[in-house]
Amino acid sequence: MFPQSIVDFYATNQELLWLTTLFVDLGFTVLLYRLFGKAGLQVAIATAIILANLQGPKLTVIFGLQTSLGVIFYSSIFFATDMLSEIYGKQAANKAVRMGFAVSIIVLVMLSIALLYLPSDKPGTAEFSANVHNAFSTIVNFTPRFIFGSLLAYYISQHFDVWAFHKIKSVTGERWLWLRNNLSTMSSQVVDTLIYSLVTWWGIVDLETALALGAAKYLFKVVIAMIDTAFLYWARHIRKVRRPVMQTAG
Repeated sequence: MFPQSIVDFYATNQELLWLTTLFVDLGFTVLLYRLFGKAGLQVAIATAIILANLQGPKLTVIFGLQTSLGVIFYSSIFFATDMLSEIYGKQAANKAVRMGFAVSIIVLVMLSIALLYLPSDKPGTAEFSANVHNAFSTIVNFTPRFIFGSLLAYYISQHFDVWAFHKIKSVTGERWLWLRNNLSTMSSQVVDTLIYSLVTWWGIVDLETALALGAAKYLFKVVIAMIDTAFLYWARHIRKVRRPVMQTAG
């Protein structure tokens, strides 16, 4: 898809690639809001969930720490949820969380059904078909423990994020958007990381190792939370621009 020069550049600049991916992902979320309003943010959450599930197994090393690409896309869900909370309120944010949960279940079920189909054995396409089938199997065939841990962590932490955001906003009012964004996201990410690490890893590895695996991911989540604050202010600026246009149209 990309010119070889770009591929070669990012092959030797993986940290810059990670930052580029993050900025592009957050930028697309704001763009969806700019174009489609509330529906755009709901689409952003659904898209991020699908990308996180599909790219979660892809591991890489950034800044000397092993992480998965799913961290970026999963963390952007918290960003979109905070945008919904700030612009449309608590009810809209909680509804989007439930919609995201439903999307996760639907994607999991439909991909699992797709694996029931045997790859083509027709001459000329058999090898290609088998490779694609095996790739799907690698991505989809997680153990029930990993699936349950991921869904449970998402559902609880996202609702906690919405609650914490509005709890802080009830104290700060319209001031200090950066504070409620960062505090709600970072605290809910602790909940998410603890649930996921304990449910999926504890028992497979010892408790100390399970927490260490979660801690590495949490560091990336904190960095993402701090970076996305600027994008949240950008979205709030867009809201101020959109309001007069909507009022004029009305």
